[in-house]
Amino acid sequence: MVNTYVALFRGINVGGNNVLPMKELVALLEGLGSRDVETYIQSGNAVFRNEEDARTLSKRIRAEIRRSHGFEPLVMLLRPEELEKAMESNPFPEAEPEAKTLHLYFPVSTPTDPDLDALDVARSDRERFALEDGVFYLHAPDGIGRSRLAARVEKGLGIPVTGRNWRTVRKVVEMARRCGPRHQP
Repeated sequence: MVNTYVALFRGINVGGNNVLPMKELVALLEGLGSRDVETYIQSGNAVFRNEEDARTLSKRIRAEIRRSHGFEPLVMLLRPEELEKAMESNPFPEAEPEAKTLHLYFPVSTPTDPDLDALDVARSDRERFALEDGVFYLHAPDGIGRSRLAARVEKGLGIPVTGRNWRTVRKVVEMARRCGPRHQP
């Protein structure tokens, strides 16, 4: 069976560091047997189909980026239904129209001992957050760039995360739906 994956790369093409042009990422993914590869914005979002299991493929992608570009980013491979569930579970639906203010953080695993009290202390009066089904939701109406809470999410959860705003999550889900679940003949 061929799986449809959404790949979320952490820390590529940010501030001129860890540069990986999307054309090169597409070629890299195709070189690892992926098909129907489509990317969204330069910060590292891809949708594609591949026969391998997520854990093995994630390791292979990281190793290939290390070999070809000299750095090894965090690569999270999610199934489209995981992102759809995260969207459906959004505890702040009233924030969806202002997509840049709503952020979803995807941890590499389920946080086992998150320090939500420390995150609450870092929160501004206007910010809200929730940890639901392994996804950390942050509504930062004043922007994420100056948010002390956003800067502390990973430490508070105790594990690596990668975050996306609502617009990006919505877009990659749309891309994944177009790619669709297909079975190998």
